[in-house]
Amino acid sequence: MPSDPALPHTPAAPDAGDPGAGRRNVLALGWASLFTDISTEMIVPVLPAFVTSTLRASVASLGVIEGVAECTATVLRIFSGWLSDRIGRRKPFMLFGYGLSTAAKGVMGLAGSWGAVLALRFSDRVGKGLRNPPRDALIADSVPAARLGWAFGLHRAMDSIGAAIGPLVAYAMLRAFQGELRRIFVLAALPAVLAMIVLALFVRAPRRAPAQPRSLGAELGGLGAPVYRFLAVAIVFSLGGSSMAFVLLRAGQAGLGPAGVPLVYALYNVVYASLSWPIGAWSDTIGRRPLLIAAYALFAACYALLAWQATAAVVIAAFLGLGVHSALLEGSQRTMLADLVAKERRGTAYGLYYAGVGATLLPSSIVAGWLWDRFGPPVTFAVGGALASLAALLFLILLPARDERRDRPSAA
Repeated sequence: MPSDPALPHTPAAPDAGDPGAGRRNVLALGWASLFTDISTEMIVPVLPAFVTSTLRASVASLGVIEGVAECTATVLRIFSGWLSDRIGRRKPFMLFGYGLSTAAKGVMGLAGSWGAVLALRFSDRVGKGLRNPPRDALIADSVPAARLGWAFGLHRAMDSIGAAIGPLVAYAMLRAFQGELRRIFVLAALPAVLAMIVLALFVRAPRRAPAQPRSLGAELGGLGAPVYRFLAVAIVFSLGGSSMAFVLLRAGQAGLGPAGVPLVYALYNVVYASLSWPIGAWSDTIGRRPLLIAAYALFAACYALLAWQATAAVVIAAFLGLGVHSALLEGSQRTMLADLVAKERRGTAYGLYYAGVGATLLPSSIVAGWLWDRFGPPVTFAVGGALASLAALLFLILLPARDERRDRPSAA
């Protein structure tokens, strides 16, 4: 993709001189995420069997791998976002992050112990932690404020398409190469390499003017009260979300059979992918607030259904509803954060957002598992639904619609 020769040294965002360049930037980042998610979701379904069967490690070891990898990498998200603001560069963090994840996935198939898988899985998550905050900041930098919902919706849709394709590719490979799990890890690196090529060749991220040299603490303190109120709501909601693994377990209790569970999960991803872009564009017209309230309420309703009973009809309805919920939630949260923070602090804000939400994954899943074992699935889903309802209430109190203009830095 050729760059504008009139802008070789300017710090302007891609849309400043050529709105089409900004749109192409978003599309290229969407393709990079699509290929990356195909790679990631090829691995996710086979990793438990690889650790417990091929490497003959315990289920507890699998829990350590996922917990340590996710929580440790969480801290890096704050630093990568802050540094991308401070030096005025986004793309180097993305290139290194995507490259590290690609290498880790390819080598994972050669691991001879669960400790080696832990190190490689950690490297993969470190790569994700390094790339995501600068990537979201670059998406927000690439389009005018009136197109933020469109941009994040398109990116989320393409990401979700990759998430739907990945498990299907893994299923086809498992049928073709029965028992050869290591082969899947090696082949999963191929779409990750394609993501690197797209990022390197087609993403235009000229250097921005570096932010004033402030410490991380000073930058975090300058984000503003609306950002922290928004993050508080997002974290409360995430505490109730736990892991999709529990929803899949509930689907297994509905008598769908081993083949039926992946199919309803694919249905969820298809709904999620198909609605993300139009809902994102819609948010540019009606605002983010009503869509986020609807997302929290719909999640609470779906979890109430799953708490009520596990039948095939209920589970299918819940997966459909959760697909709509995710389309309402993911892009709208990332877009609203861009609304609430000044451009020069976007990387820092996204780093804090990913760190805060990511840090809840381990405790929320541990608590959900404990509730499941101690009191049964209905209590697990009832608590998750209650926390989603609490998040909706907090959103209405902490971020009322009447303050929408005042909350935006440009309106201050």
